[in-house]
Amino acid sequence: MLLSVMSNRVDGIVREMTSTLLRASRSAVIASARDMSCAIVTGDNELLASAESLPVHIFGSHLQTISMQQLHPDLAEGDAFLHNDPYMGNTHPADHTILIPVFFDGEHMFTVCSKAHQADTGNATPTTYAPYAKDVYEEGGLIFPCVRVQRNFTMVEDIVRMCRRRIRVPDQWYGDFLAAIGSCRVGERRLIEFCKKYGKDKVKTFIKQWLDYSERRATQAIKQLPRATIKHTGAHDPIPGLPQGIPINCTIDIDPDEGQIVIDLRDNIDCVPNGFNVCEACSINNSIAGVMNCLDPDIPRSGGIFRRVKVLLRDGGVIGRTTFPFSASIATTNVGDRLVNLTQSAMAQLGDGYGLAEGGVGMGAGWAVVSGKDFRHNGEPYINQIFVGGNGGPASPTSDGWLTYGIPVAAGLIYRDSIELLEVKHPLHMKSMRIQPGTSAPGKFRGAPGAELIYGPKKDTMTVAIPCDGQEFPPKGVNGGHDSPGARTFKVNLDGSEERLPGVTQIDLVPGEWLRGIDNSGGGYGHPFDRDPDRVLYDVAEKWETIERARDIYGVDVREDKSSQLGFAIDYPATTARRAALMGHAHD
Repeated sequence: MLLSVMSNRVDGIVREMTSTLLRASRSAVIASARDMSCAIVTGDNELLASAESLPVHIFGSHLQTISMQQLHPDLAEGDAFLHNDPYMGNTHPADHTILIPVFFDGEHMFTVCSKAHQADTGNATPTTYAPYAKDVYEEGGLIFPCVRVQRNFTMVEDIVRMCRRRIRVPDQWYGDFLAAIGSCRVGERRLIEFCKKYGKDKVKTFIKQWLDYSERRATQAIKQLPRATIKHTGAHDPIPGLPQGIPINCTIDIDPDEGQIVIDLRDNIDCVPNGFNVCEACSINNSIAGVMNCLDPDIPRSGGIFRRVKVLLRDGGVIGRTTFPFSASIATTNVGDRLVNLTQSAMAQLGDGYGLAEGGVGMGAGWAVVSGKDFRHNGEPYINQIFVGGNGGPASPTSDGWLTYGIPVAAGLIYRDSIELLEVKHPLHMKSMRIQPGTSAPGKFRGAPGAELIYGPKKDTMTVAIPCDGQEFPPKGVNGGHDSPGARTFKVNLDGSEERLPGVTQIDLVPGEWLRGIDNSGGGYGHPFDRDPDRVLYDVAEKWETIERARDIYGVDVREDKSSQLGFAIDYPATTARRAALMGHAHD
């Protein structure tokens, strides 16, 4: 009972840290979209608690605290560190992490971590994603390899001045910086209160027991899986210099007797001369997240998992430990999203009832970084990533995909921007946003559909940077489920004509021009002929699906029927005959 009480208390501390960061920050990417995470790591560098933080952010938190201890053997109460170095345990340079060691009775008991994606980090171009930067120098952003920003609770103003000089929106950044420090100081105070209440010895016992409990739960879940060695491949869309895309390979060894899973990512190409490299933290957290998506969701997300799920990496791989000075600018998304999809869909090879389909990938038009001059505020610069994308979630063995899924690395935890607030904060107009009927990937359980959105500048030129994936190689279904139809991005010109844009692109829009984006759906799970006809009927009535696709893909004869409560009805004899005919044709 006490173990449960204490574990909920530390989770509560993480949630209070999260609430502080969310409410005190200034940029929309944090305050509105919640692209941030908080965690507590033990003094000996094991992830203890993360509550509802993003998997892409927190599974590698212990790597950052390791580098903090290696670089600063003189850790002391009152210290705070800024760490965004992807070569030393961070995710990518846009994720600024504040680390604060927590001392009790002179002993380093915990480290509290607040990580937040920044609206701007001083990149050479106005975006925190630099997909085509051939190295970190061309990327241009500020990188802080675990630099002390407070000593004895006093700010190191040299670092603050450096950031204010280089970042395009210095006041906004400084507000977010203070919010992250405040978040960590709240966590520090609450953990000291926690230690005072229970005493150091009982807290240490709790830490050991909680991590052991997490390990036992992971072990039990793995022991229920079949023994298997799964090899699986995928790829990111083609990009300049890589016309076949970025291939991704993984091998998953499941040993139920030992209760262990080993994910081998060493068979991947070398680092590429652009920002698509996936650093150590993202290689670990995205592959483990994909596996954990397929196990008991109640397993505590703590360091105990890492004892049972191992990840093998190599130095210098596009997935692995990125070699300096290769850029890892978009390590958290793109290839990282593909890695989540690859590992979770690999688990579907175990058979029906296992794994997941692939979720919608690619930060398309609805995830773009927009920037320019704001005519409403004396031409002051603005820059922010918007979060109104509509990627659909993957189908599972038991349910349809999640409509507001987002992207695989975020696990549905990032908030969607309010359209009204988005238009208040930035000089843009959102013309329309709608679900696209008939874009769900069919299956026994279908992927969630993609969405279309159209927006443009109110006045003056607006720069839009889009790191979209999933246009050439859309998310895949599993076990007979269909693939997504894929994403598309278009520029709508002044005369109303449209031109198709590359997936990863940066363009300038003048007033009267629009950006139209269509996001990916998630992949389907299982064969469409196995879908309950009543589910197909409901999908047609709710306009998720069309009558034509119900007939041609699902083999369900749905007809309009005004006497029915749904306005549609199924002709069951015709459905039985149609499915039999379609299945016979498929076998032929």
